[in-house]
Amino acid sequence: MTTVLAINPGSSSLQAELVDGEPVLDRAESESELYSLLEHDIDAVGHRLVHGGAELLTPTVVDDSVVELVRDACSLAPLHVPVSLKLLIALRERLPDVPHVVCPDTAFHRDLPEVAATWALPESWRARFRLRRYGFHGLSYKWVTSRVGEQNVLAAHLGGGSSVCAIKDGRSVDTSMGFTPLDGVPMTKRSGSIDPGLVLWLIEQGLSLDEVRDGLYRESGLLGLSGGLSSDTRELVASDDPKAAFALDVFAHRIRRELAAMAASLERVDAVVFTGEIGWDQPEVREAVCSGLGVLGISGGLSGNRETDGLVSQDGAVPVYVVEPRENLQICRDTLAAL
Repeated sequence: MTTVLAINPGSSSLQAELVDGEPVLDRAESESELYSLLEHDIDAVGHRLVHGGAELLTPTVVDDSVVELVRDACSLAPLHVPVSLKLLIALRERLPDVPHVVCPDTAFHRDLPEVAATWALPESWRARFRLRRYGFHGLSYKWVTSRVGEQNVLAAHLGGGSSVCAIKDGRSVDTSMGFTPLDGVPMTKRSGSIDPGLVLWLIEQGLSLDEVRDGLYRESGLLGLSGGLSSDTRELVASDDPKAAFALDVFAHRIRRELAAMAASLERVDAVVFTGEIGWDQPEVREAVCSGLGVLGISGGLSGNRETDGLVSQDGAVPVYVVEPRENLQICRDTLAAL
């Protein structure tokens, strides 16, 4: 078998796993632990890349030109891509004779239908800046398609970053995130979709671009909704503060709203799938979302957490599944396919 080091840097975390097929041989959750994995025999390194921009559309073997394309994408996902670039450069220096592959999250959505991918913006802007809906969490959604066999799926990746996706026959046909990972449902600290006019108005009122950027990326979402109590769904569920309950209610409402919107891109809904750290491990959130989706034939009364992927719904026309997030295994698959 081929041993792949899968690198998965998040906006505030790092996961790395040494994978041989599907068995995980070793793992790291910090940069110092990561470098200890280099003592193993490694045949290839796969790097999660949250945003591939307009050029990196598929898993791609890295050379110097690819590094520059990653650098160009830094402004598109400022919480994620700079971290990936730093690790990519460092690991290429430490493992110069091992092939490296970047695995863009955006690749899963590269064939979105034009009606779903195109913004209603001036054509000159779209051409000049290559503006489109890129979509994110593609590695997670691709893993979901390998675990759930239904043809028409509504998937929700809920974690530090959150999005939903309509998947038909294993392909993305619509998704809630757009040009950047700031779009869509509210997240733990990111705002999700808001009125663009609101942003213009805040700047007109005197907020600087940096203040707006920090507010939208780091002070919004569950943290902002709860008045600064917490960005952690577990802490909010356990809290008796009304602001915590309100934050969770808004979170669930916005997820329901996006799932219902995604359903319009499918002929029917064969299954709903929850994944991501919150989707996999927070039954209270799953219940709050599904109990309000009766219009789609989805009902609450879900069972609690599972040790393995599978059904959590009891009754109802549409089955509800949970799938453990295993992006690192998908990175391994995509890396080997690119070599």
